[in-house]
Amino acid sequence: MKKIIIPFLCAVVFSVPAAAQQTSAAPVKTEVMKSKLTPKEVIDNYFKALGGKSKLEAVKSTVVDNTLNVQGMDITMNTMKMGNKFKSVQTAMGQTVSQVFDGEKGYIERGGQKTDFPADNIAELKKGTTIEALAFDPSKFKDVTVEKLDAKDYNVLSSEKGKFYFDAATGLLYQSSVGEGSVTVKNYMTVEGIKFPSEVDIDGKGQKVTVKTTKVVLNTGVSDASFK
Repeated sequence: MKKIIIPFLCAVVFSVPAAAQQTSAAPVKTEVMKSKLTPKEVIDNYFKALGGKSKLEAVKSTVVDNTLNVQGMDITMNTMKMGNKFKSVQTAMGQTVSQVFDGEKGYIERGGQKTDFPADNIAELKKGTTIEALAFDPSKFKDVTVEKLDAKDYNVLSSEKGKFYFDAATGLLYQSSVGEGSVTVKNYMTVEGIKFPSEVDIDGKGQKVTVKTTKVVLNTGVSDASFK
């Protein structure tokens, strides 16, 4: 298996994008203006567009089935999340790789061999939430700009984490970028009244990864024992 996309890098379409180099496929950006909206209003509109903050907070666990295409190679991935805990099992070309984080520590297992997650990743992983959108904190953003991508208006929040483009018409997150990398949500699906990305393009480090979600199950089949 060439490269593994760990689950919190797939979930980041809701919050913090993967730090990678973007390819030349990014939309052309034009016309930057200051918005009348506050960061809190943009984030509140995002929560509302996803189904409402109360519904997002009521989700205690998720089980998500994805298919990924990386440089022509197909990968299937099943990811369980509960709070900041996750387990991801990825299969490609007859090989299986598991990644597990129990809220305090984690590891990657391939071929029966386990490798601990680097210590410098643990602090960020501990900040994880079941629904990654809830990690957005209005206090981290000073203001809002309005920018055009392919002639369409987006409300943009910027911080040291990157730039986040929210569709001005729908309120939904469309694109996240950091450094020269980008994550673009092309479609959403609705499960129990909550919207989840159903097709995502990740551009970076000279490659493009397409992630398609085939199934999302909420609040079923996950417990602390799932992350051992």
